[in-house]
Amino acid sequence: MPAESPTPPDATAALTRALDLGTPGGARVAVKECLAVAGLPTRAGSAAFEDAPPATDHAAVVQALLDSGAQIIGLANMHELAYGMTGANAHTGTPQNPLWPDRIPGGSSSGSAVLVAQGSVDFAIGTDTGGSIRQPACCCGVFGLKPSFARISRAGALPVGSSLDCIGPFAQNMAMLTRAMQMLDPDFAPETCDSPPALAMVQTEAEADIQAALDAALTGLGDLPTVPLPGMEDAFAAGMTVIGAEIAAEFGALAASNATLGADIRTRVLAARDITGAQLAEAEAIRTRFTDSFDAALLGRDALILPTLPMVPPTWEQAQDPAHVLPLTRFVRPFNLSGHPALTIPILTADGLPAGLQIVGHKGADARLCAVASWICDQIPATCLVQAGLCQKETA
Repeated sequence: MPAESPTPPDATAALTRALDLGTPGGARVAVKECLAVAGLPTRAGSAAFEDAPPATDHAAVVQALLDSGAQIIGLANMHELAYGMTGANAHTGTPQNPLWPDRIPGGSSSGSAVLVAQGSVDFAIGTDTGGSIRQPACCCGVFGLKPSFARISRAGALPVGSSLDCIGPFAQNMAMLTRAMQMLDPDFAPETCDSPPALAMVQTEAEADIQAALDAALTGLGDLPTVPLPGMEDAFAAGMTVIGAEIAAEFGALAASNATLGADIRTRVLAARDITGAQLAEAEAIRTRFTDSFDAALLGRDALILPTLPMVPPTWEQAQDPAHVLPLTRFVRPFNLSGHPALTIPILTADGLPAGLQIVGHKGADARLCAVASWICDQIPATCLVQAGLCQKETA
């Protein structure tokens, strides 16, 4: 294992606690450990919450899974406080990326992505405040969906207050991802695309190997129109401001008084306390402008397509340099700010490294987005996919 990881990656670290809840023989599911399970402390990957009072009730999403006949087999590891992009965790261990073990599994929903990539579960539940489902899904070569904001109840989730965070599923194929959404949301009614959807590409500045991977995957779609979205960089920066302000509001006092927080998390939470009201107000103004501009770009279209990550996920050695980590969420974080549903399909670069095709749809049209993603999967050459059969229908 690479010594450059703060905590050496461990193939067994994806699950932090084994459970046996729900229906035997039901869909096997793991839930991120920032989601409350009655009778257990909600640790959120942190030693600071190791001795927290046990939750009195299941998180709404946990209860929904149990009511839908799922079998919850355990809690999935995560980057501490859901505030990091590598998945490294000195307290709970660092999950190893199953397909590319020298590369980060991504964060913060590292364990959820790894468990799905390992085939240990049928699907897993993560949270996404700034890309924390889509980024690790891309790193580990699986599907991940950030639903529309507030589509899935966050009751019983940490952090408690967030205007960005969404709960959503990881799976190895679109059929299972769609099934997961049905179990999470009784109002989710699966759709199909009876004719080619209206699509366009967002102009981005991804690295050449990532853009080439997207182009190869989309060859069957013909010449898609391209739309500019000049507010992306401002939305990325605004998303960083909002998440920092909200994390500082919830965990700032803890960071100031509790030395058991990981050093990197503690430093970043304390720094976020310096965000001013004026900076937050400007970020909120950017949120409004970007949301309006993206809605305008979606007019007359089912979805827009862009890379999930601007570059190949870094190795652990590369990840010690912030320049290889900070840009990872440039193309995912803006849609936390705007609240649009966004889904990543796992594809490969020409060198066989992980890349992602991100599809973003209309707010509230999560079922349509899943149908569009399924249709796109049927057009992608098999050689472009991370694992053979990922986009195939379930065979029972």
